[in-house]
Amino acid sequence: MGNESAKNTNFLTDVELDPDSLAIANQDVLHERRIAIFDLLEENYFEVEGSDAGPYKLYISVLDQKLVFDIRNADDEAVKTHILSLSPLRRIIRDYLMICDSYHHAIRNSTPSQIEAIDMGRRGLHNEGTELLELRLKGKINLNFDTARRLFTLVCALHIRL
Repeated sequence: MGNESAKNTNFLTDVELDPDSLAIANQDVLHERRIAIFDLLEENYFEVEGSDAGPYKLYISVLDQKLVFDIRNADDEAVKTHILSLSPLRRIIRDYLMICDSYHHAIRNSTPSQIEAIDMGRRGLHNEGTELLELRLKGKINLNFDTARRLFTLVCALHIRL
């Protein structure tokens, strides 16, 4: 039973993207960021290995081409910082952002069947990126698939350039 109450604290209450890591964004990009953060905070599972300091706040940034997850407790005290190389994620992020751009263009100019085909590809790449992010965080942060999926969206948001 004691372990069950600990699981109740394994979630995020706040997520922030470092403004210095963000590119200038258009309305579509800003909308995607807001939705991803809202959805992530609405429902998530975020367990920091070796810590019972949750619920957590997460600050995501990019520093020297590395992804930084600065994890804090409810009082904003440092819990752990995980720094991940972006190299393994770079190709999938680039491909995902390209297909997202195609998707947004298709919404305005294409037939429903063309939009659906692009969206299927977009979801497939998103799933691939999600699985890779989960793998990169294994042993550091335990997530469920939906949480990892929304985090991947936010990691991509750090790379969007106009």
